[in-house]
Amino acid sequence: ISSPFLPSNSSWDAAYERELQTFQDIGDTGEIWFGEESMVRIIRWLEKHKVPLDSSVLDIGTGNGVLLVELAKSGYVNLTGIDYSPSAIQLSEKVRDKEGMSNIKLKVEDFLAPSAELSGFDICIDKGTFDAISLDPSDAAGKRRLYVTSLGRVLKPEGFFLITSCNWTKEELLDQFREGFEILEELPTPKFCFGGRIGNSVTALVFQRK
Repeated sequence: ISSPFLPSNSSWDAAYERELQTFQDIGDTGEIWFGEESMVRIIRWLEKHKVPLDSSVLDIGTGNGVLLVELAKSGYVNLTGIDYSPSAIQLSEKVRDKEGMSNIKLKVEDFLAPSAELSGFDICIDKGTFDAISLDPSDAAGKRRLYVTSLGRVLKPEGFFLITSCNWTKEELLDQFREGFEILEELPTPKFCFGGRIGNSVTALVFQRK
């Protein structure tokens, strides 16, 4: 798999502390992972499939929380974001409050060891968190298995899992999530051409929990 550099846990926290300071200074929310079009792709899929606006949605590794704000602007009312970085949750709280989206719930959680109340979600969304876990130098394979186990715990049977990845191909993701999940759809992502071959730099899939 092609693996762009992703920082360690302490580096994430430092990065979000910098973004938090920048937001406090100039109101800039920081980087949107995979860009605006990745958020539009997710929201369009939810709208196309007429997913009810009161469905419970979990954003795994919410970062600055901008995806949840966009979901709230689209009418979704039952939104939760988690991140293991306290600085990320502080930042997302400030972004949420600035946008006046008080119904977005945010909490510090380690998705690989989720608390008991983190359960029963209709939809789970991941933009880059599985990628980051996949590259952890200490037992990445074990952490990927833990991730799949946690997803099975927090997502309702027949619930939807939308994942955006820059590290894994469709086939690799199908293999990673073969236990307990089935593929529903591959979402279109930007294509690139290199050496006469066309490929995707990003993979976006929708799974359903069995």
